[in-house]
Amino acid sequence: NFEAFKMFEARLTQADVWKKVIDAIKDLVQEATLDCTENGISLQAMDNAHVSLVSLLLRSDGFETYRCDRNLSLGLNITSASKILRCASGNDAITLKAGDKADTLTFVFESKNQERSSEFEIKLMDLDVDHLGIPDTDYKCIIRMPSAQLQRICRDLSQIGDSVVISVAKDGVSFSSNGDLGTGNVKLSQSANADKPEESVSIEMHEAVSMTYSLHYFNIFTKAAPLSSQVVLSLTETSLQLWSLA
Repeated sequence: NFEAFKMFEARLTQADVWKKVIDAIKDLVQEATLDCTENGISLQAMDNAHVSLVSLLLRSDGFETYRCDRNLSLGLNITSASKILRCASGNDAITLKAGDKADTLTFVFESKNQERSSEFEIKLMDLDVDHLGIPDTDYKCIIRMPSAQLQRICRDLSQIGDSVVISVAKDGVSFSSNGDLGTGNVKLSQSANADKPEESVSIEMHEAVSMTYSLHYFNIFTKAAPLSSQVVLSLTETSLQLWSLA
């Protein structure tokens, strides 16, 4: 039966990419579905408290080789996937494979000199997933900044309090927190670095905004920092989006 041989296969020369992706989301979601199409691999999931949404897209042209003969939904236990990915060295090549009717996803790790090849299978889950559209929103402020810098700010302010107030004005953006220990405030001004654009800070402000967010979630979100040198924060009075641009 020809249908049974239809398959999915995606190869990256750096297993580190998948490691960073799974590490970025594993503290937010325990189970998620990889939706595989000819255009790439996407994932969308909410945390258990339904406070935050993670949306991920790996485009097919970003892979060394990519094949998806038919749309597939692969239900994964993220913790289990993380354990398997620990078996790969950072500079190993990684191939993900699944058959059309498969109940497992295969991980193949190959060393650069191809002297070592490891193969692991993870059992797939039948997950009932609702795909939630991310609405188009007119944001009051859009901030582009180094992702590692945002991660450091959130980590530092976590020593002070449980929440962060992000305030955007014409002269810059400030991150502040207060708690029993005292107060902390970090202010960033716009800066352009032609030699190192990834270190630039840009602020697009249509209206001044001051919003309070949970540092617990921010510290989880910024675990995606290794995926991209820049992050985009888009703010309104009711929501915040963080985009990691890899």
